[in-house]
Amino acid sequence: MEPPALLRSVVQAALAAVEPGAAIRRALAVRRGALTVGGLLLPLRAFRRVLIVGAGKAAAPMAAAVADLVAERPVEGLVIVPHGYRAPTGPVALREAGHPLPDEAGLRATAELIELLAGANEDDLVIATLSGGASALLVAPAGDLTLEDVGVTTELLLRSGATIAEVNAVRKRLDRIKGGRLVRVAFPALTLGLVISDVVGSPLDVIASGPTVPDRSSWEEAAAVIARYQLTERLPPRVRAWLEAGYAGQLDPPLGPDDPVFTRAKTVIVADNRLAARSAARAAEEAGLASLVLTTFVEGEAREVGRVLAGVLREVDASGLPLRRPCCLVAGGETTVTVRGPGLGGRNQEVALGAALALAGVPRVLFAAIGTDGRDGPTDVAGAWVDGETVARGRAHGQEAAAALAANDSYHFFAAAGGHLRTGPTLTNVNDLYLLFAC
Repeated sequence: MEPPALLRSVVQAALAAVEPGAAIRRALAVRRGALTVGGLLLPLRAFRRVLIVGAGKAAAPMAAAVADLVAERPVEGLVIVPHGYRAPTGPVALREAGHPLPDEAGLRATAELIELLAGANEDDLVIATLSGGASALLVAPAGDLTLEDVGVTTELLLRSGATIAEVNAVRKRLDRIKGGRLVRVAFPALTLGLVISDVVGSPLDVIASGPTVPDRSSWEEAAAVIARYQLTERLPPRVRAWLEAGYAGQLDPPLGPDDPVFTRAKTVIVADNRLAARSAARAAEEAGLASLVLTTFVEGEAREVGRVLAGVLREVDASGLPLRRPCCLVAGGETTVTVRGPGLGGRNQEVALGAALALAGVPRVLFAAIGTDGRDGPTDVAGAWVDGETVARGRAHGQEAAAALAANDSYHFFAAAGGHLRTGPTLTNVNDLYLLFAC
């Protein structure tokens, strides 16, 4: 079943607004030989060369746009993207690696990136292009930890229902480049971080695990996360021993804002969820619908978020609030899924399935949940859309919505009932969008 044309056009407008190359060109400019960004004015002739490094789902087009802007200086570099996200990067080398779990390719590519940065000096300008996915792609295990140790720990955290801030508070403790340490490797070069945010509220120390900014998390916070999700006894032995040594004060503290390396660093956000949400609302208005951005701070358990957002559509249907038909309400954020069943799905499909149950029988409404990166969990879809007949369509195809939700099997429900949204890799990532239509 194809999604309605109106939904497709609104999604396309949102994704176009956060296209990485366009975001870089909005944020950066070169005039009279000087690079301007985030209040900085950097005469390019003052630098021997420009090193472009980075990681994430948007890293390739970001790097290509930066390289084009600073082409008057010698440029080299390396960026790491997920397998299948290959795109032209000009003079910058590109490596593909594992996501959401790190792999050997990521380990090798990160070592190559660190070696490149270690050769930088005060005459070099380092530009780091960072976006969602970089936490898995940039992997340099600390101490005697192994790639397997980090991978097992990451998978435990991702399946636990922990927020991305909680996951990254632990990941930063296990790594040699996260938590501001990319800047330390590149010092005394000047480091400019360019970030496409995939985290609610855009906290710079959480996005990509904050490789270019001071680390606001702590060993104590990591300990609290592990305890909160009852993971202590399930951690690999080396990880457990490493964290215990950190809690006991036997390992280096986080790299804080007073560290002198940050006198040679600045990081700016070039695109985020709010930009995508506003662009979606604008596209709906141009199509003749009243529109409103509800919030870009949606968080919580996916299925419950779906029910809550469906409740907004039910209010529109019942009272015309907060907007009368025809209208489009937009929200953004990122939910979590506590995996308890054996099924297949992703957080957006689970949000949509939760909404479908709450919207059963409601006329002339449509709800969609979509990951702006084009991939929802370990599946080949970006998300799903539902209406008041979705639950009935599923039943007609032998699928019970409530049972699928209990089994975390939203993918197979929508494969049978229809409603999957497919975009392919978008080469960007600014969290998730939730689109609520009443026509």
